[in-house]
Amino acid sequence: MTGCILWQLEVVGMRGLAVVFGNLLGLGQAVLMDGHARRVPDEEARHALGRREPPNSPRRSGVRPLVATTRVTEKAPPSAVASALTTYRSKRDPAKTPEPMGTEKRGRRSSVKPRFVIQEHHARSLHWDLRLEHDGVFVSWALPKGIPEDPATNHLAVRTEDHPLDYGSFEGDIPKGEYGAGHVSTWDEGEYELEKWRDSEVMVVLQGSKAKGRYVLFLTGGQNWMIHRMDPRPEGFEPLPDLIRPMLALAGKLPANDEGWAYEMKWDGIRAVVYVDGGRARALSRNDKDITASFPELRALGEHLGARPTVLDGEIVAFDGNGRPNFGLLQHRLHLTSTAEIARRSREVPVSYLAFDCLHLDGHSLLAQSYDDRRERLESLDLNGKSFATPESFRDSRGADVLRAAQESGLEGVVAKRKTAPYFPGERRREWLKVKNFRTQEVVIGGWTEGKGSRTGSLGALLLGMPGSGGLVYVGKVGTGFDDETRRELLEVLKPLERSTRPFSSGLRGAESVGAHFVEPVLVGEVQYGEWTADRHLRHPSWRGLRPDKEPEEVVLEQ
Repeated sequence: MTGCILWQLEVVGMRGLAVVFGNLLGLGQAVLMDGHARRVPDEEARHALGRREPPNSPRRSGVRPLVATTRVTEKAPPSAVASALTTYRSKRDPAKTPEPMGTEKRGRRSSVKPRFVIQEHHARSLHWDLRLEHDGVFVSWALPKGIPEDPATNHLAVRTEDHPLDYGSFEGDIPKGEYGAGHVSTWDEGEYELEKWRDSEVMVVLQGSKAKGRYVLFLTGGQNWMIHRMDPRPEGFEPLPDLIRPMLALAGKLPANDEGWAYEMKWDGIRAVVYVDGGRARALSRNDKDITASFPELRALGEHLGARPTVLDGEIVAFDGNGRPNFGLLQHRLHLTSTAEIARRSREVPVSYLAFDCLHLDGHSLLAQSYDDRRERLESLDLNGKSFATPESFRDSRGADVLRAAQESGLEGVVAKRKTAPYFPGERRREWLKVKNFRTQEVVIGGWTEGKGSRTGSLGALLLGMPGSGGLVYVGKVGTGFDDETRRELLEVLKPLERSTRPFSSGLRGAESVGAHFVEPVLVGEVQYGEWTADRHLRHPSWRGLRPDKEPEEVVLEQ
């Protein structure tokens, strides 16, 4: 059984990541559009959509202005169509791109209603192109966040050049270096009813399989437009929440009876809830800090989910050369502020997001649904990329076998989850039990001592404490588990927090405070240890790393 579970870990649970997530690639950062109702300079909008103007091409002012009308011309004169496509053709070389040039003759359609198509465009930045058939061409807008489902939220719509009607069936790859380079696919298509068409306002009723309802596009200034849903929200639709705090597990033993329980591996990383809206991912740590900028790899996850609004719960993990989670490596990705440094570190120490729960999907909250139901929705997302995956859930295995497999794989432990349990945001519940292969304890840093000998002037050991009824209680010091780079990084963080008085209310003996530097007790770390001594000090602690996702008041004794 253990061998079978190990095989599942490598081949099934870690789909697409060789040798249990080995050889991960870092991804560069992208410029993102927030899609809120604001005026965006034309150059900024073009840059956000990933469009490069070729040499000698018309400026954005060359986009054909809309002509006021209340009907759609069934068949515009060829000369008018050719004129409308001048800008489109000037941006494309038919010898270099497979895009249609509008030279094919189209037969008469049986329907008199005009067509629309929405194409998903993976250019330098993901967006969706809305195209409305009008006067013999597709009048087009680029939507950085797609079609809005909620009338309370408008989305940016950037007017682009008119496209030929045969572009409506185009799917494929625009070569690198060409205008709009990237993959194009059809997201939705159908017919629409025209209610109003003016030079600054277009009102339509879309009749597609995904995009349905009454919408208005309106000019806000310059070349920028917004798109607004005029109909009420679809029945049962719930907006993407701004915050769902992660559910927490209790430390304990394996359930006495495996029936009704599922088992997952406990990954040695940083907990993160990821919110995907309009193809953009936003990550919040356990203590509600936005950590999106620190992990540009999350961009790929957002693009994979595309227009599906989603909230995921999971862990950001760094893997060593043997494909095992390494919390120490992950430390090198924390506390970075420079964009260049973040990009460099993402290449040196790439991370992966392991999603183990789905909390919101396609406009519906899943919090009240059972673990099994949420897991089914999660697995339907096919999260199988170079920097993201859904680890295996062992729902028909013995907990003891899964724990043994975790130990043999060098993993921290397992989490047992009751199959029928809903998701309890921000609560620590017995429906989730964490069972570890080795003892770890979160601690609050209260100071440090200087190194001796070859480490003179460097960090020697950290002074550790835990919250108690009377304040911070000293529980020992840790002087192992650091490399030189970690010691230097810790001092950079600790020195600005230095204070003259000890932060410990009890437990610190006079001899242990000689030569100590005390700090404000605001940083949380984690150590591995052998046992607790009779006087409640940690025996043989070894440093594992900082926990920026935890607050000091959250630190509790791990039973």
